[in-house]
Amino acid sequence: MKSKDVALIGVMVFIGAIVALIVSHLIFATPKSRQQTAELVDPITSEFNQPPAAYFNPHASNPAPEIQIGNANNPTPFNSKSP
Repeated sequence: MKSKDVALIGVMVFIGAIVALIVSHLIFATPKSRQQTAELVDPITSEFNQPPAAYFNPHASNPAPEIQIGNANNPTPFNSKSP
């Protein structure tokens, strides 16, 4: 290969890269696709609205009462040392 051929191939690669860059920006990175929208959120405040009384009744039964099975009062049943 002659040095003229290497220079010509280098110029062709350079021109091809520039054309590919311009075409890719026109096709893939259009200004419409670069626009993004974000969901609007409510600001955080220190106020707390009470939940509806129909769902959170203070006089309702406890769904998770403490249940004791047997007469053992050992607070550490899996500990090898005696209390």
